[in-house]
Amino acid sequence: MELGLEIPFSRWLTAIGLLTESELQEAEARHQTTGERLTDAIVHLGYMSGDEMAGALARRLELPYFRRDDFPTVPPFLKNLSPHYMRQYRFCPLVLENDILTIACADPLDPVVVDDLRPALAVTIRLAVASEPAILEAIERYFGRGSTAVQKAIEDIREDDDGIGEDGVNVDSLRDRASDAPVVRLVNLLVENAATSNASDIHIEPFEDSLRVRYRIDGVLFDAEAPPKRLRAAVTSRIKIMAELNIAERRLPQDGRIRMNLQGRRLDIRVSTIPTIHGESIVMRLLDRAAILMPFDRLGFHAGMERHVERLIQLPHGMMLVTGPTGSGKTTTLYAALDKINLPGKKIITIEDPVEYQLQGINQIHVKSKIGLSFAAGLRHIVRQDPDVIMVGEIRDLETADVAVHAALTGHLVFSTLHTNDAPGAVTRLLDMGVEPFLVASVLDGVLAQRLVRLICSACRVPYDPTPKELSALGIDAVPSGTTLFRGKGCSDCRETGYRSRMGVYEFLPMTEELRSLTLRKASGQELRQRAIAAGMTTLRQDGWAKCCEGLTTIDEVLRVTHGDAEE
Repeated sequence: MELGLEIPFSRWLTAIGLLTESELQEAEARHQTTGERLTDAIVHLGYMSGDEMAGALARRLELPYFRRDDFPTVPPFLKNLSPHYMRQYRFCPLVLENDILTIACADPLDPVVVDDLRPALAVTIRLAVASEPAILEAIERYFGRGSTAVQKAIEDIREDDDGIGEDGVNVDSLRDRASDAPVVRLVNLLVENAATSNASDIHIEPFEDSLRVRYRIDGVLFDAEAPPKRLRAAVTSRIKIMAELNIAERRLPQDGRIRMNLQGRRLDIRVSTIPTIHGESIVMRLLDRAAILMPFDRLGFHAGMERHVERLIQLPHGMMLVTGPTGSGKTTTLYAALDKINLPGKKIITIEDPVEYQLQGINQIHVKSKIGLSFAAGLRHIVRQDPDVIMVGEIRDLETADVAVHAALTGHLVFSTLHTNDAPGAVTRLLDMGVEPFLVASVLDGVLAQRLVRLICSACRVPYDPTPKELSALGIDAVPSGTTLFRGKGCSDCRETGYRSRMGVYEFLPMTEELRSLTLRKASGQELRQRAIAAGMTTLRQDGWAKCCEGLTTIDEVLRVTHGDAEE
């Protein structure tokens, strides 16, 4: 740090009470005698600790501050970055996302690091501050002789012969490579880093010259450290062995499941592989029991909607549908509803593809299409088991819809899901499938549409005033008097995104007599929607706006998840 910049900072320390004038004078005298940095002199004299000095510097420069415990479990993978160079200039890479590399520096005002790294790595550099001991400790942990991080695992893996022909796969060779300790450690590190980051999915994608790894965190994909392309076959084979898939089959999609213990935490991982022109693409979904088994009263309904939905799930018979795209939390909502009504006096049976989690006291069936156990076939047998409540994982075709509707007609309460953009769209989807209008009007009691929005990070939440353009996009004229909107500035806690965790926004359509009449005459989805809104239905965007006013999420986030949906 140059002297001209250091003096104002030292004076600033005295101005805010972290250093007295006499202590500063003594430190300046030591600085003149020894030639060391003034900040180092202050620390050496014991007037401030290294962590206190780093925290103060970050505060003065308005940069993120990383403590020892804030450093990631696994650093980003970067080629040609010498540990010796990092020690010399006292910095350590932390996160690589969308070609933005965040580094922790002991001296963020030293221009050498940024000037060297930007052209060498072809990335944008984002600075953060950490104490020198924390940085040196992290470098040793990540890149020293005792390191067990991704780079060390990669270095220990022997060269991978990925040129085996598709028709002549050497299964024994693949199995041997996948069982090597460094390969096992590498795959475990990828899963561990994803779990530590609270990722819901790991995407491993082969391209012509690279192997890409991405984590989906709070619904958004982020680039992660990735092995080189030469390790594609070893990594793929290891994951397929763990998921009990056929490692010799590279031409067809496969699905499997992994159960593993990680630091005392049980992970259930759903694995899907598909063949691409450059190799097999793998998606691993990390199923978090704590996230999917959520109490009904914590789903995020406003009070009025919660009462309506709770009344619906306690009816003796009828049908309730939950709609939304893949990954919108439909299964979580249905599991919460089942848990709410799971009482000794009720028999509940579900048929799912797949069964994501086992629910205590509930009979669950896993669809097995290869042996003829489809949703429709399983549902026919379920009704003979005398259940009170039936959950069908998804209504995909007329056969399943027809059996589910008739089950609701014969005295069962049926829950299921559909892929539609909004709640009224579920009615028209059933009619388009071929279900008779009088059947839909008779059994359907309500439809719940939902999305998941990211919540504002509580650590960096700041108030802000939305622009007229933002409000107009959401269909809002003005912010209510006395209401303050917030957004996240970005910090280490939220990976500089401004968001952390998610919750639902909802649109609930109760089937009134007017809507039943419209269903009987096959009214359009738009007409159903207009009548429902006129009757007081809260739309997805209106529920999202209410959560913005509560300081939970942002207008941008509500627009992102409801983009293209019909809104009034």
